[in-house]
Amino acid sequence: MAFPDLFKLEKLKIFAFSDVQRNRNSEIDGSPFEAMFNPQTLSRTNTNSFAHGKGIGGGTQSATFVGTAPSNLSVNLLLDGTGVDAMGLTNLFSKPKTVQEQVDGFMALTHQSLSDTHEPSYLRVQWGKLTFEGRLSSATVNYTSFDRNGSALRAELNLTLTADSDMVKQRSRAAHTSPDVSHTRLVRGGDTLPLMTQQVYGSTAAMVGVARANRLNHIRGLAPGQTLIFPPLAR
Repeated sequence: MAFPDLFKLEKLKIFAFSDVQRNRNSEIDGSPFEAMFNPQTLSRTNTNSFAHGKGIGGGTQSATFVGTAPSNLSVNLLLDGTGVDAMGLTNLFSKPKTVQEQVDGFMALTHQSLSDTHEPSYLRVQWGKLTFEGRLSSATVNYTSFDRNGSALRAELNLTLTADSDMVKQRSRAAHTSPDVSHTRLVRGGDTLPLMTQQVYGSTAAMVGVARANRLNHIRGLAPGQTLIFPPLAR
């Protein structure tokens, strides 16, 4: 029985695959990229898109929900070419890769187009309980320390990945917002029946059916705190 190394720090890893399913048999040579130093922070950004129309008299109507954009993960990684590891120790038994070799290896794994698909690889960031599947949308390299001959000794990799998982996983995550199941929504101040119907179904076409399901006599004057039922769409 093997015992875990209690002194070994779990490292952030970025796995690279040639297909969106990210099966192990599609993992690319050189994967995973393992961080030498774990990041101090990770930033995840979630964005909703809204459309702004023109109202009567040229005024701006309330923002109408259009859709949810893929989330982004931003992470900064430190690359070191002096041989100093995460514990502040120097490895005397192996020659460390230069900073430029590390940068080139990372870019080849995550940014360059693959010869068979002509697209960059599909990535999975793994660190502890964090798992993020996406593709590299930007990478900025900041060289911060140099040798006397001008060779880089340290660099920062500022990365942004855009979520991109396979359709099976997307459908599973989106099941709770499907128009094929019933939903309940709590009315808040400023909510209207057209707006709430648009948010649930992506269209106001089912508004009359929603009004009937909730026995509403009109579509205006919803009371904050009221709960509305949004039934499945008829096929």
